[in-house]
Amino acid sequence: MTREEVIDRMQPYNGEHVKGVDTDTLIGKVMCGYQGWFAAEGDGSSRGWFHYAAQQGRFEPGYCTFDLWPDMADMDEDEKYPTPFVHADGSTAFLFSPYNRKTVVRHFDWMERHGIDGVFLQRFGVAVKEPRRLNHRNVVTSNVQAGANLHGRTWAMMYDLSGLKPGAIKKWVMEDWKLLIDRMKIREDQAYLRHEGKPMVAVWGMGFSDGRKYSLEECEQLVRFLKEDPEYGGNTVMLGLPTHWRTLTRDAVADRKLHAIVRLADIVSPWMVGRYKNLGQVRTHAKTTVAADIEWCSKNGMAYLPVAFPGFSWQNLKKSRGSAAELGEIPRRGGEFLWAQGLAFAEAGAKMLYVAMFDEVDEGTAIFKCSNNPPVGKSSFLTYEGLPSDHYLWLTGKLGSLLRGEIPGNKKLPVRDTTGVSK
Repeated sequence: MTREEVIDRMQPYNGEHVKGVDTDTLIGKVMCGYQGWFAAEGDGSSRGWFHYAAQQGRFEPGYCTFDLWPDMADMDEDEKYPTPFVHADGSTAFLFSPYNRKTVVRHFDWMERHGIDGVFLQRFGVAVKEPRRLNHRNVVTSNVQAGANLHGRTWAMMYDLSGLKPGAIKKWVMEDWKLLIDRMKIREDQAYLRHEGKPMVAVWGMGFSDGRKYSLEECEQLVRFLKEDPEYGGNTVMLGLPTHWRTLTRDAVADRKLHAIVRLADIVSPWMVGRYKNLGQVRTHAKTTVAADIEWCSKNGMAYLPVAFPGFSWQNLKKSRGSAAELGEIPRRGGEFLWAQGLAFAEAGAKMLYVAMFDEVDEGTAIFKCSNNPPVGKSSFLTYEGLPSDHYLWLTGKLGSLLRGEIPGNKKLPVRDTTGVSK
């Protein structure tokens, strides 16, 4: 399939819409990142075990890139893709693919059941050039639209600039946004998120000090395009930034031009995954960095979307690249770690929250249903330590209740009864 043929297949969502969450504001919402980058052998994407397999596509015990095994118990047979991995009883272990619409719609059903407002769908700049990768992103986008509309959730596009070369932002990201507007008409989707009267679009990856090839000048051009272009602009723009964007230190470039670019946008969302590892560090980070960030944004007429994460682990990913890492490097503590972040950020003044991520099993940050009975063998996997597989879905939903003042901000986790109904 050529790139032109892939583009010709891009179509607007024209299915049913169920009214649910308020899609006109980000305030009071808990949103998740939705990677949607997985593919499975036999799912129709022709990508094999993408984001599951190790380098060179090797996928078998001892060769994989994720530390949490998705819970497949709810899936129908046509959503289960058999793998070379086996459980302790010798049975085949299965995985999912977001290329399968039924599965993505099911994910949004889980969000609705647990009060999660919606997702920022990741769209990678490096993935929109090659036809097969572009087709995969477009299919997943269409599936997310279906899930959000059928379950009364909301969604918005988030571009990830990671890996782009100089000149690629204009050539691929800006042109891709035009395609999404012209072909898929995403801003006309009733489930698409708006804020302050304008459609939302997020851009992740500006101002990091990790040697990215694209320049701040290119980033400014992109923000101005999304804000000012007479046909494709007029958006509320959120920027995914380094944790220390305000002080221009550590993970941020020491260039004040970054602040000038930030002021062009509407919402700041610093990346915090891995920046603290225990409850004490969470509280310190909130009282110092987050509180000061919110003050800066308030003075500059901007909103602030902090990022929380349930824990972190990338042993299999690192192993696939020839290095080592501890399994469960940042422990979840049964949800206490995630809850402490939401509570501390709310106390610091946050009015919205981004949870990273819904489906990110590669780095062990997923909050969707994961198995307490993963495969056995040469690859090690984390579990939810006997907690219900929907524990983090439930807890993420409760964070939204906390933000909106619907439940008190206690340090202890909310109480959940034995039937799975929260109190």
